[in-house]
Amino acid sequence: MAADTLTTTLDDLIAPIVQEALFVASESSIMPNLVRNYTVPANSGKVLQVPIYGTQTAIAVAEGTDLDSGAGDVAVSTTKKDITLGEIGIMATVSDLARTTSTSNVIADLGKLFGEAIARKHDLDLTALFAQFDNTIGSGKNEVTVESLFQAAATLRANSVPGPYMGVFSPQSIYNVKKTLTNTFVNPNATNVVNQAMTEGFIGRIAGIDIYESANIAQTSAGLVINGVFSKDALGIAIQTPLKIATQRDESARADEVVATSVFGVKELHTSYGVQVIGDNQIN
Repeated sequence: MAADTLTTTLDDLIAPIVQEALFVASESSIMPNLVRNYTVPANSGKVLQVPIYGTQTAIAVAEGTDLDSGAGDVAVSTTKKDITLGEIGIMATVSDLARTTSTSNVIADLGKLFGEAIARKHDLDLTALFAQFDNTIGSGKNEVTVESLFQAAATLRANSVPGPYMGVFSPQSIYNVKKTLTNTFVNPNATNVVNQAMTEGFIGRIAGIDIYESANIAQTSAGLVINGVFSKDALGIAIQTPLKIATQRDESARADEVVATSVFGVKELHTSYGVQVIGDNQIN
């Protein structure tokens, strides 16, 4: 049976005087802007194939020596990653009575609410891919430290991973780094990183890594979080429909269905281009 939105469930909006609706805060979506994006045209299939070229090595050769023999003559081949599109969605049925007696524009409110839910799902699917990275720093419920960030950057550079590097951390995991940088929240000097961490809560760039906080990272039941430090080409998102919001009339129910959908797929492209940074999910 469909879940209907009735006057009884929207009774807080049906009153003589109601102020502007307050939305429960949700984390902004950041991940799609940090990874490789692919646009999938309509009627082009549901699987996007991404060719992956391997690293090649040039050799020294003597003057006049033909490269068509020996180690200088290489067979270049590719591997591939398939990004499979899928559909996600959310809907609500709003009765005529609930809509017409409400002092707020319920349909518009639901559009905003559902749009945020779709964006959050994009982030959650991408951050779930951190667990696929080849390299791991930290274990169990240990604190993430500034040293962890330098280790992650060194690991990527040692593997010749192209920059820039991004790090996405849960607020609980990155808390200890902020605390350390600010000397337990006492401003010890006037460096830019410390000042930003003290006044804005934004850490900025450490060890060549742009640090982002996001609540859209799954926390395991074991009390830990798999954060990620990675290059843009580590992960990919293929989008056919970023967000589609539509309404459909159900006359017999005297209601409108509000439907939000998105068609997209995510995939790890280079597992060696990222580092899992495991930390606890507690603020200590």
